[in-house]
Amino acid sequence: MHLQPPIPILRSFDEYQAKRFYIDFLEFQLDWEHKHESGLPLYMQISQGKCVLHLSEHYADATPGASLRIALADLVPYQQLLESKQFKYARPNVNTPPWGLEMPITDPFGNKLIFTQLA
Repeated sequence: MHLQPPIPILRSFDEYQAKRFYIDFLEFQLDWEHKHESGLPLYMQISQGKCVLHLSEHYADATPGASLRIALADLVPYQQLLESKQFKYARPNVNTPPWGLEMPITDPFGNKLIFTQLA
């Protein structure tokens, strides 16, 4: 048996805000989205490189306030890219804890993404 990397499910409440934050700001791509019918909750997959996330408006799928640690090779250039966008709701900074570099960002739904460059 060979386990694959997990795919976190993050709770979201608003399709427009989710896409604006994850796709426009963080530069994830929309892989697919699903609604059983108009007016029902959205479930979608986004990705950037090998990082795959599911965002769900379904109340039973996840609880707001999750924290994820996402590793990347070059954190500072990514932070500079995000800072250059002058996004109204997030201005992430790089912190330097003993284990490397990290950049925490909270999404519009209370989920915390901690982008990490390990030492």
